Amino acid sequence: MSYAIIGFGKIGQALAHAFARKNIDVTVASRRPPEALAPQARAIGPTVVAKSLQDAVEADTIILAIPFGEHREVAKALPSWEGKTVIDAMNAFPVPEELDGLPSSAFVAKSFAGARLVKGFNHLIAATLAADPTVAGGHRVVFLSSDDDDATAPVAALAKQLGFAPVKLGKLNEGGALVHARGRIWGQLIFQDLFKKEQ
Repeated sequence: MSYAIIGFGKIGQALAHAFARKNIDVTVASRRPPEALAPQARAIGPTVVAKSLQDAVEADTIILAIPFGEHREVAKALPSWEGKTVIDAMNAFPVPEELDGLPSSAFVAKSFAGARLVKGFNHLIAATLAADPTVAGGHRVVFLSSDDDDATAPVAALAKQLGFAPVKLGKLNEGGALVHARGRIWGQLIFQDLFKKEQ
């Protein structure tokens, strides 16, 4: 399984740190050329490699860590997203009117025709996402939701591999709504992020 992070701002870099901590290979890309990202990627760890957007979308699993409005541009990088898993780590805030009442991920899914889309990694701030997810005898939670049940399992496995505790919330318009911003009101679960095992 190959992984790429599209977007190399705070969230993209935080996710790259999570991959580097576990020595998992990941490609990073953004609007900037790969040579502009390479020094920072190398500083994060040897398993983090900067490539062009066109190379990055060759990965099996692609994490979107870009400003919400840029997802359509990324979607144009491939004629078809068939066989790809796209993890939507974006937050649409403030909520654009164009969503027309849809959860933002359901809106994003329209642009990535054929992809299996999973909402995840979007509710943790960059500093928390970059830090070791094992905290005080527990694990930071990653909430996952998707309209494709089969897509959630490998993303949950990745979250576990990265040291997080994945919690499946069901479909995008059901449990997924719990972690979506709604106007000025954040999702109900957005700040619940630590899972502790019972003693």
